[in-house]
Amino acid sequence: MPVDFHLSEKEAAVRTAAATFAQNVLKPTHAAYAGLQGNQKKFQATRGAYETAVTGGLIKGQLAPAIGGTAGSFIETALLVEEFYAVEPSTSLTIFSTGLGLTPLNLTQKPEHRQFLAPFLSSEGTPLASLVFSEPGGVANYLEKGAPGLNTTAKRDGDEWVINGEKKWATNSAGWDNRGADLACVVCRDISDPQKYSDSDPEASIMIILVTRADLERNGEKSLQVLHDVSLPGHVATAPGPHIKYSDVRVPAKNVLCHPGEATAIISRSFDTTAVLVGAMSVGLMRAAFDAALAFAKRDNRRGRVPLLQRQAFADLLSGVKMKTEACRALTWKAAHAMEHGPGDYNARRELALAAKIYCSDTAVQAITEVINAVGITAYDVEQPFAELLNNAIALPIFDGGNVGIRRRHLQELMLSPSYDPWAATYGPSTERTA
Repeated sequence: MPVDFHLSEKEAAVRTAAATFAQNVLKPTHAAYAGLQGNQKKFQATRGAYETAVTGGLIKGQLAPAIGGTAGSFIETALLVEEFYAVEPSTSLTIFSTGLGLTPLNLTQKPEHRQFLAPFLSSEGTPLASLVFSEPGGVANYLEKGAPGLNTTAKRDGDEWVINGEKKWATNSAGWDNRGADLACVVCRDISDPQKYSDSDPEASIMIILVTRADLERNGEKSLQVLHDVSLPGHVATAPGPHIKYSDVRVPAKNVLCHPGEATAIISRSFDTTAVLVGAMSVGLMRAAFDAALAFAKRDNRRGRVPLLQRQAFADLLSGVKMKTEACRALTWKAAHAMEHGPGDYNARRELALAAKIYCSDTAVQAITEVINAVGITAYDVEQPFAELLNNAIALPIFDGGNVGIRRRHLQELMLSPSYDPWAATYGPSTERTA
């Protein structure tokens, strides 16, 4: 495929539809919750917009056609994310976090689990899904040999698995009412036979079990408890992933999505997918900051003779932000295309996904800070968008796998590999280039 940054007819239509949805649905939702107090009340105020997203196919559209969904290309998803995040990040994160919660099923595509997808294929109601992975003590080193590993465990008991443990930071995990998501992919550690696994192979015990809202209701009110609701400075209308506790949650053996030893690859690939989308989130926030600063610079003169845009210092900062935004969008599109089409093997493609997440999220914080410096003290007024944009951007380098503790370590692992081929995702495998 030749290098071409023109959107196809379908991609352009997706972007237009996304921009329309953002303006007509997401923007009024932001205005509706802005005056409410507390993350939980703000989150509840987004439910109508989420239902509109469901009926409009935005949840079904995150499931692969092979399992009944209507998902398009990864580039199309990146376009959706940018348009949504440029207008209303909180509701957008809820929508795309359901997509993350469904990603393990997208990857495994096992026919026996099709029944779990029914609420998300119906285009009705407000079903939430969650990939319940992170824990109160963090998970950056959960596969380190000799370490305690995940605190959330599962034990086989006849034809059932019994889940116990605590989780935190898993968006949507508590559902709309703090009684659980409609579907949770719970990452846990098998403790059925303590002698079965050795400290030298922690991956062998990791599994993913599907827990439905019906499972939790059958197990009683104490099966899932919210120990602490987390309040956030940004993404203030999102279910932020409260500190939750599973207590003796019994589910049928058929609920096992990934048996012990199968899960870590699926977990990794799920977050490789969202790494690209964090790149698109970053672009959306930078774009919104640039547009707001540009409008400000054209109408304000700070008591001078000419608009601020004619001042070299302001123009230099703003042009730098524009360049950063364009560069991050290009990297995100490249990563999205490469994840589906290559060239290179999966590790080469994955490297671009990681780069998009790390570079774009770090750059978003820097770029929005530069915009604030250009605008000056006026940017500190809550009636201006800049402080909210920065609060939203600050989350991007540290969520979805923190850049320092997780994402850069994954890049390091790739570079340490004896088979590392640094430019394969751009030019193809080096063996082909030198043949």
